[in-house]
Amino acid sequence: MKGLTLGLSIVIINLLGTVLRPAFATETTSFEAVSTGVISTEIMLPLGSRDIPPLGSAADFLPVEQHLVLDLSDRQVYLYLNGEQIAAYPVAVGRAGWETPIGEFEVFQRVANPIWQHPFTEEIVPPGPENPLGARWLGFWTDGTNAIGFHGTPHEELIGQAVSHGCVRMRNADIEVLFEQIEVGTPVIVRA
Repeated sequence: MKGLTLGLSIVIINLLGTVLRPAFATETTSFEAVSTGVISTEIMLPLGSRDIPPLGSAADFLPVEQHLVLDLSDRQVYLYLNGEQIAAYPVAVGRAGWETPIGEFEVFQRVANPIWQHPFTEEIVPPGPENPLGARWLGFWTDGTNAIGFHGTPHEELIGQAVSHGCVRMRNADIEVLFEQIEVGTPVIVRA
């Protein structure tokens, strides 16, 4: 398999993490060279490569770290991005006997305009203004049968109280904004 051609992109990064200059290269090598570990590389830069602008900061290419912290004592959920708090929303939490679970979890489900099934009567409530889940659902805890998550509510006057069956109720406008920023897998820390 001689003559195997691979395309490479080369980026030069200084010690401060700034991308100095991209270059594009073509590398031609043989299967024998790869298998023996002896690779001879010829790099050819395209004409006019000096005119290619720098890519910018290496931070532009690093993964974004975000997480939610639900503080039950002050009934707020905080959104953190790369260690910095960027938003806070008031919430309603689980009432006595139906406390919101404490611990570390992950968002496992995102649903826009959710359908709700009453846990006791099994009545189905379609999406709409009377749906107890409001406009959005972000599930972060389940026992395999029941689930707890962040969701909207048609009863926004109850925000700030301990009134739910464990879920975290939010104003519909707030959950809609938060929903757009959260992905499945986002860590959720619930503390007392």
